[in-house]
Amino acid sequence: MSYKILEGKKGIVFGALDHNSIAWKASEAIVEAGGEIILTNAPVAIRMGAIKDLADKISAPLIPADATSIQDLENLISKSNDHFGGKIDFVLHSIGMSVNVRKGKHYTNLNYDWMTKGWDVSAVSFHKLMQTLYKSNAMNEWGSILALTYIAAQRTFPNYNDMADNKAYLESISRSFGYFFGNNQKVRVNTISQSPTLTKAGEGVKGLEGFLKYAEKTSPLGNASAEDCAKYIVMMFSDYSKKVTLQNLYHDGGFSNVGVSQEIIDSLE
Repeated sequence: MSYKILEGKKGIVFGALDHNSIAWKASEAIVEAGGEIILTNAPVAIRMGAIKDLADKISAPLIPADATSIQDLENLISKSNDHFGGKIDFVLHSIGMSVNVRKGKHYTNLNYDWMTKGWDVSAVSFHKLMQTLYKSNAMNEWGSILALTYIAAQRTFPNYNDMADNKAYLESISRSFGYFFGNNQKVRVNTISQSPTLTKAGEGVKGLEGFLKYAEKTSPLGNASAEDCAKYIVMMFSDYSKKVTLQNLYHDGGFSNVGVSQEIIDSLE
C-alpha cells in the first residue's frame, strides 16, 4: 500500500542498472508513492544493463548522461526541466565504481590513473551534478538530493579498497555543497549509508558474501535490503524530512553503533 507521499513531486534518478540496483528499487518505489521521474545512466551502462526495461515498466523517460561530463549534465537537467515544465524536487545519485577493485589490485599496489577514474565517477560526479543544478537554479525550494554511501568511509574494510576513499570523498562533498544549497536555495543534501547489498557494483568486492554475513550477525535488526533502502529514499524525498540536511544517515539495521554482537562472540568460542 502506498500513501502517495510524493504526489506532485518530480525528479531524476541516476544509476539504475538491473533489478538488483538500489536505484532500480527506488525508482519503482518513487513512482508507487506518486512521484514522477526521469531515469539516467551513462551510455555504456545503458547498453550493458536493463534500464530500458525499467523505463518501459514505469513509463519514465530515459536520458543518457555521463555524470562526469558537465555538458551531459547540463543537457540532462535542461531536458528534465523542459519535460516537467519547471523545476525538479529530488535527485538520487546512485553511482560508484573502482577500476582497481574490478582489476583485483590490492590497496597497497594501486594504479593511480584508475584511482583517479574511480573518484571522478564515484565522488566528483556528485559535485559536478550539484554544481550544475545549483548554477541552473533547477531545484524547487525544499527539494532533496541524496547520494548512496557505505560505512567503509569511516571504518576499515580491507577488501573495499579505494572505494572506501571514494565514499569518504562523496560524503565530504555532500556536507560542503549541502551548506550552500541549503543556505541559498533551501535545498537539502544528504547521504544514506546503506547496509552491504548485493548489486552489480558490489560484485567485484572481494569477500562481499563475508561482509553480508558479518553485518547480518552484528546488526540488531539485520541488514537493510535494497527494497528497505528504496522506502527510506522515498521518505527522504518527501516533505516529512524537509529540515534534514548535511547528514550521513545510517540505514544499516543498527550495524554502525554495535561494537560486537553476542552472536559474533559465540561463533568465536
